[in-house]
Amino acid sequence: MPLRLDPTLRDRLAASDRTLVGGWVCSGSPVIAEIMAGAGLDWLLIDMEHAPNGLESILGQLYAVSAYPTTPVVRVPVGDPTVIKQVLDLGAQNILVPMVSTPQEAEVVAQAAQYPPYGRRGVGSALARSARWNRVDQYLHNGADHVSVFVQIETPEGVENAEAIAATPGIDGVFVGPSDLAAAMGLLGQQVHPDVVAAVKQAFAAVTAAGKPVGVNAFDPDAARDYAANGARFILVGADVALVARASEGLAERFIGADS
Repeated sequence: MPLRLDPTLRDRLAASDRTLVGGWVCSGSPVIAEIMAGAGLDWLLIDMEHAPNGLESILGQLYAVSAYPTTPVVRVPVGDPTVIKQVLDLGAQNILVPMVSTPQEAEVVAQAAQYPPYGRRGVGSALARSARWNRVDQYLHNGADHVSVFVQIETPEGVENAEAIAATPGIDGVFVGPSDLAAAMGLLGQQVHPDVVAAVKQAFAAVTAAGKPVGVNAFDPDAARDYAANGARFILVGADVALVARASEGLAERFIGADS
């Protein structure tokens, strides 16, 4: 029986008239991923770059969130075609690739996510969850319809190249990372420094000019609202591990006391 896959993040962005709000899943836990998936957020970022995740744990988290209406995005650790192929074969329909600073790097990513003749993705759909083991009709021929590809700009070079990166065929949108951008600008840990915010908004304008959606990471509520008002179409506003850390600290302070 033919199966249907979920709409991609690209599809959800195209259909939405508001900023899509998401949460970061960094714990590596399918239990926490499922808790986050049931919270009512529009999308989740399941991280492989800064989290203890391999292929098996990513698969477990994709299973865990699949029963919920949230849209999972997997951030791969690097724009390596083999890693991208493996994550797509797991059934990830949306990927985010970090540290893309040039249109040439974006092109490598885009080609890695598409089958020939448009790209270079290895053909293994009959063996993989991506096509539900050949239960998704015409998956090989329509693979690009089932996958959305986003790249992350995190350097001043990337900001300068943002329009060309966004205009790269096969790239569906751009996500701006203020933390690494601040570090690359010599402002380590100062994500809301005026110069960093200005650079983020410069990238916003360039990506929008290319006709692609732009997103950003912003755990500061005021920064998140400001970015949404200035064109961010999708945004991360918190992370599972940070939520647990702050809540557990609150419990300790409330019941034990700050001076104990």
